[in-house]
Amino acid sequence: MTWIVQNLWLVPALPTVAAGIGALARRRNRVLAASLAIGSMSVSFLLSVVAFAHVLSLGNRGLATRQVVDFRWFQFGNQWLKLGWMLDPLTAVMLVMVTFVGLLIFIYSVGYMEHDENFTRFFCFLALFAGAMLGVVLSNSLLLLFMCWELVGLTSYLLIGFWYHKPEAAAAAKKAFIVTRIGDLGFFLGMAWLYAQSGTLLFYDNGAGCLEHAALAVLVVHVTAVGMAASTGIALLIFCGAAGKSGQVPLHVWLPDAMEGPTPVSALIHAATMVAAGVFLIARVYPLMSAHAGPGLGLTPTTALIVVTWVGAITAVFAALIAIAQYDIKRILAYSTISQLGYMMMGLGVGGVAVGMFHLITHAFFKSLLFLGAGSVIHGCNGEQDIRKMGGLRKFMPITFLAYAVGMLALCGFPLFFSGFWSKDAILHAASTWSVSRTPYYLGAFGALLTAFYMTRQVYYVFAGASRLDASTAASAHASSHATATPHESPAIMTIPLTILAAFAMLLGFVGTPAWPWFQSFLQDRGVALHLAAFSEPGLLPVMLSSSLIVLLGLALGWWFYGRKPIASAEAPDSFGRLQPHAFSILGHAFYVDALYRATLLRLNAAWSRICDWLDRWVWNGAVQTVSYTVLAFAWLDNLVDTKVVNAGFDEGCETVSRSGQVLALLQGGRVQSYLRMIGVALVALAVFLLWGATR
Repeated sequence: MTWIVQNLWLVPALPTVAAGIGALARRRNRVLAASLAIGSMSVSFLLSVVAFAHVLSLGNRGLATRQVVDFRWFQFGNQWLKLGWMLDPLTAVMLVMVTFVGLLIFIYSVGYMEHDENFTRFFCFLALFAGAMLGVVLSNSLLLLFMCWELVGLTSYLLIGFWYHKPEAAAAAKKAFIVTRIGDLGFFLGMAWLYAQSGTLLFYDNGAGCLEHAALAVLVVHVTAVGMAASTGIALLIFCGAAGKSGQVPLHVWLPDAMEGPTPVSALIHAATMVAAGVFLIARVYPLMSAHAGPGLGLTPTTALIVVTWVGAITAVFAALIAIAQYDIKRILAYSTISQLGYMMMGLGVGGVAVGMFHLITHAFFKSLLFLGAGSVIHGCNGEQDIRKMGGLRKFMPITFLAYAVGMLALCGFPLFFSGFWSKDAILHAASTWSVSRTPYYLGAFGALLTAFYMTRQVYYVFAGASRLDASTAASAHASSHATATPHESPAIMTIPLTILAAFAMLLGFVGTPAWPWFQSFLQDRGVALHLAAFSEPGLLPVMLSSSLIVLLGLALGWWFYGRKPIASAEAPDSFGRLQPHAFSILGHAFYVDALYRATLLRLNAAWSRICDWLDRWVWNGAVQTVSYTVLAFAWLDNLVDTKVVNAGFDEGCETVSRSGQVLALLQGGRVQSYLRMIGVALVALAVFLLWGATR
């Protein structure tokens, strides 16, 4: 086993150590905190590249590309609980993506957070998050993955609520933490059930792992009381955790509110890494998700994959509809992220790991580009986030505009030249041939139309026309004291990462085209060659053509509503909103899902809390008080008996003995003549007694 495999633990350990040192640094040590975070992430990126190259070389030589390192953690009874890490194509790809995109975001953050007084603490949290996420990626144990998973949840709470002095940020952090914990409860139950059935939580362990054939064969034949295979039940419970982390319906409500955190947090957590962890989890446990008994393994979708597909397809359209009616630049991207995560889940369900993960990787680049571009816009507009109050930024921020346009076209799936086109079309093509139903394909196509429409709307609002920025409303936690109403381009430390991400957003798709599916072949550990005839695969060209027309139609509709006439003022009503005011209001309120939760689940929880409070105050506390007063009564009675009976009797006996002792003491005076008198009296008494007895 090579050095890189043995020391792969250094990849998450370095940012974690940097976070620990940063936590001890003083607030003024800004350079130290940023240097530690960026430096550790740079070394982790280099190690990830070495690991990627190692896996690639193994595959080229026809050797096994999966290597694991397991170690004993602690013993209970006669069993050892083992943890470990793993290097395989899926791990290698994710390590490179997380460290590279994370490094660019770290560098960008130096400029974006320059004026924040808690700069040092911010980089401490960023580094800790990166270490936790990298731990999720390389774990060979579901238990170790769960530990790092929960650390990711903790650091996301800290970063979303970083500006805790804002009530909205504090509330968003708590909401994100609680909602994702609901999903994690299902994840934990599934993990416990998996351990009970297989006796291990190691993924791969020389044939004895929970994702290997022996364990899966047991899981698929074990049927529960409701007629469901254990493998299906466990897979669905694990999917609950993935749905919470990846913002799938109905656990999506935390992600839009999480935009209250700094924009680099949105880019790192809610575009490239944390929200993608749920998709990665499903990809990692895919052997369990797709396991079923009988012949035709992998040809017939399992119940778990069917659920994943439908949830993903519904989420993709649901979130895209809501994005149409939003005005916060980051909130639009947040709903777009939810929608794209739905595409990824659908891709996993209908096409497998390679299809879903290809969109995850391309999305990580173009969505982090869009979030960082939005951060550049917010920075240039002195903290303003309402797109109605922007406009005309193309001439003030040309670099940001070009980078943002690339990200927007990649997200829309503009034909041929942008990565999103190839990864999205791979999902749509797999959905079009799904044996269960074609409905997910139609939902995905409709979602693509909506994506092109709302992103065109956003670009026209932000970059076209004349500036509508009002200096009196431009304020934020990080705005400088010299803020003016004139927008300005961001510094190079922010625009250079944008440029790099834009290049990847364009070029990355070419590693997964049907003619040269290098990415898919790499994940599936098989050879690849340029094969132009692949475009003749049945159904492929019609899907590509139809999806291209759909995207162009969405762009055209966006231009029709928002590009034909410049937006006059910030108070002007939305063009689509004028056409359908009632529908626009429903979409603007996100289908009132939050209101529904407040009226049902939260109200029920509040009512149950009041019931619990009443029970605690009057029932349980009453029972405790009754027991307490009973004990006190017994204590008083015991004291009474002890004082008045036991002590009184004992004291009287002591007095009698004392008086007797005093009387006897008189007889022990120490005088010989007294003793002689007593002897004489005794002799006289004895003589009288004897004489009296003789006379009778």
